[in-house]
Amino acid sequence: MRPQIICHMITSLDGRLLPSRWSDSADRNIWDLIEAHYEPAADSFNAGGWIVGRKTMAEYVSQEEHPELLGTAMPRDNAFAVAGDRSLAIAIDPQGRLRPEASELADEHLVVVLSERVPNATLAKLNQAGVSYVFAGPEGDRLEQALTAIGEAFGVERLLLEGGGTTNGTFWTAGLIDEFSVLICPTLDGLKGVPGIVDAAGAPDDLPGAGQGLRLLSSEVLDGGVVWLRHEVVRASRH
Repeated sequence: MRPQIICHMITSLDGRLLPSRWSDSADRNIWDLIEAHYEPAADSFNAGGWIVGRKTMAEYVSQEEHPELLGTAMPRDNAFAVAGDRSLAIAIDPQGRLRPEASELADEHLVVVLSERVPNATLAKLNQAGVSYVFAGPEGDRLEQALTAIGEAFGVERLLLEGGGTTNGTFWTAGLIDEFSVLICPTLDGLKGVPGIVDAAGAPDDLPGAGQGLRLLSSEVLDGGVVWLRHEVVRASRH
């Protein structure tokens, strides 16, 4: 069984994800609100780690600006380094562009999810940095396979998905999100095209949204007017 996946986000009222665009609330600086509520809410889940896409993880570790060309998919073996008591920082990086140094993310254990087409040189660099990696099929899109392997290797039962809208959309369309935890700040973005909680690619008829309803688990008004909503994903049976 794969770990439970909770998508944990902080947004404006209209579900947008760029705090740099948000105005302050009536009585609090927006960054003070984020600092006061986002991490404490995340910590309450006692998760074994967090998941983001390659672009977000590149804010924390180095990456290759001009990646090596992908080759033909071939059988690959997952490689798991010792995490100790560190939580997991999981990056979805099918092309293998991340080039972490051993000193980066030292307080957490980095796990990279790759496609089976990445060059051997990429794997050698990850091994050298003491990074774990796991393969998600030929194109890197078999995420449930990768998550199950991570859960079994590290004994984690719950992970927080904290990606951008595109990464969250990939998990959503794959049916891999079990719960949403959304902190709504008392501010409005309003600009069309700004990333949202879930930005899934594809035509409307291709998306399974109608088959994944939500059940409210809890709602709470926090200091500064932030509203914390938790919803369980309820997958409708298909006939």
